[in-house]
Amino acid sequence: MTSSISARELIQRTENQFKQSDLHYGHGTDNPLDEAFYLVMAAAGLAFDCDEAQLDAPLQAAVLTHIESLIDKRINQRIPVGYLVKQAWFAGQKYYVDERVLIPRSPLAELITAQFTPWLSCTDVKSILDIGTGSACIACACAYAFRYALVDAVDVDVEAIAVANKNVVAHNLTERVNIISSNLFEQLEGKKYDLIISNPPYVGHEEMQSLPQEYLHEPEHALEANDNGLELVDKIIEQAPAHLNDGGILVVEVGNSMNLLIERYPELPFIWLEFEEGGYGVFLLHKSDMR
Repeated sequence: MTSSISARELIQRTENQFKQSDLHYGHGTDNPLDEAFYLVMAAAGLAFDCDEAQLDAPLQAAVLTHIESLIDKRINQRIPVGYLVKQAWFAGQKYYVDERVLIPRSPLAELITAQFTPWLSCTDVKSILDIGTGSACIACACAYAFRYALVDAVDVDVEAIAVANKNVVAHNLTERVNIISSNLFEQLEGKKYDLIISNPPYVGHEEMQSLPQEYLHEPEHALEANDNGLELVDKIIEQAPAHLNDGGILVVEVGNSMNLLIERYPELPFIWLEFEEGGYGVFLLHKSDMR
C-alpha cells in the first residue's frame, strides 16, 4: 500500500512544521529545510542525490507512518535527527550514531580532509592519536585522509567504544584504526604520534545550563568538563609532548572555552585555526612550542 504523498512533498510539509516549532539546529544542519531533507531522506532510505523520479514517487504507507513518528519526536521531544535516523555524516562519510555518543559536527572535519596543510605532509604522517573518539568518526576520517598512517583511538566510556568499534568495522578500517579503552594517555605508555587530535568534553557547568534542549539528549559526560570546561584540555596539553614525535602537532577543539584557555596559558603560542565552512575554537600547537 502506498500513500499519496511523495518524499519531496513531505520534505516541504516537514520544513513548514519545523519553521513553526522553534527548533534548535546544531547537529549537522543549520536551517529547517536541510533538517527536513535530512530526516525524510534518511528515514525513507533514499540517497541524498537520488533522481527526481524517486523524490516524486509516492511513499509506502508504512514508511510514511514511520517518518511521521520521527517528525513528532523531533518537534515534541527535541531529539536530534541523527539519533532518530541512527546516522550522521562527517568528512564526507556516513557513521552510525545513537545516544551513547555525540552526534558528529566538529569543524575538525575540514582540517582532516585538507590533511592539515600546511602543518603536516600527508606522506610523512605514520601515526595518529584521537583522544575521546566517541563514534570514531574523527579516527576513521584521519585514516581516510592519511592512507599511510595507523590510528589509535582512545575513549574511557565502554558504551562509546562499542559504537566506535561498530563504525570501524563498517568502514573496513580494523587493520588501521585501533580502538583502545584508556583515560587519555594512561594506556599509551611509550607510544608516540605525528598527530594528536581531540574533541574532548570542554563545556563548563554554567554553559551546560544554557544549552538548547536538543543537546540534553547527548551523553552529558561527553560534553561537560570540570574547571570551567578545561579539566581534560589541561591534561592533554600537559601530557601530549611526551607522546608526540619531533615535528608532531597537537590539535584540540575547545569551543567557547577558547578565551579562558588563552588567559590560562599566556606563554603558549596557540595557532587558532580558521574555517571556510564555519566553526571556531580549535587550536594547533607544535611539539617544539610545548616544552
